[in-house]
Amino acid sequence: MSRIRGADTGPERILRSELHNRGFRFFKHVKTLPGRPDIVFPRVRVAVFIDGDFWHGYRFPRWKAKLSPFWREKIEGNRIRDQRNFRRLRAKGWTVIRIWEHDVRFDVDACADRICHIINMTTL
Repeated sequence: MSRIRGADTGPERILRSELHNRGFRFFKHVKTLPGRPDIVFPRVRVAVFIDGDFWHGYRFPRWKAKLSPFWREKIEGNRIRDQRNFRRLRAKGWTVIRIWEHDVRFDVDACADRICHIINMTTL
């Protein structure tokens, strides 16, 4: 577990690179916001989280029975914390975008398009 990165993961770097190539400028891992979003566009109040499929429990109910009690509790705790942070950000007027790791690896352009669309909608 010591080799698991909490910031600047592969999917984060891929998506940030694509957004940067499209001309977007942003902040990374803003400590003052709940959950430390991976990508932050402060002017339009958009926070992006790129969540790992395992650590954040993508389709967790389907495979949680296969885990030991320790990992089940760990991932359930992560999911509860994510929901709490998303609610806090929304309460402060932020738009929260959640992107899964496998989505970035499968089609980074679609992920970047989704972010660009939401940013453009908030600037209108």
